[in-house]
Amino acid sequence: MVIDKVPDVVFKTRVRDESVGGPNPFRWQDRTTQELFGGKRVVVFSLPGAFTPTCSSTHLPRYEELYEEIKAQGIDEIICISVNDAFVMYQWGKQQGADKVFLLPDGNGEFTRKMGMLVDKSNLGFGMRSWRYSMVVNDGKIEKMFIEPDFGDNCPTDPFEVSDADTMLAYLKG
Repeated sequence: MVIDKVPDVVFKTRVRDESVGGPNPFRWQDRTTQELFGGKRVVVFSLPGAFTPTCSSTHLPRYEELYEEIKAQGIDEIICISVNDAFVMYQWGKQQGADKVFLLPDGNGEFTRKMGMLVDKSNLGFGMRSWRYSMVVNDGKIEKMFIEPDFGDNCPTDPFEVSDADTMLAYLKG
């Protein structure tokens, strides 16, 4: 399946709201594809899961490190998508010290499925997750995509060759 624009979905996110009392001052906020990608040039990278080894040691940290350099190439925002819920994504970001990249939960996997990137990772006990990829989205249209090799269900390896921050930066400097 080859698509040329990001699918129209509603993401279920949590945002800090000081008017909410108690130890968990967050409220639910729906974010639409149009809101996230409309009229902007955005770098997106998607990974199998928060707290997993490659995602935590390399994938997210390197995008955090190169954030300013990537944004300097005419990028409005950098978004990390994972088939995890908003609570997991928040805790992972906190544990990672990620304060630049926007961590976007795709809790139901709807965006990932409509992108054609949902794979079965039951061999690892993960269930349905995102294949690792990155892309540049310009006003909702996919300008460039980097999809890791060996795409498929229950892949015995976790390829990480082309969706990394350095490959993205090289493309943007192109």
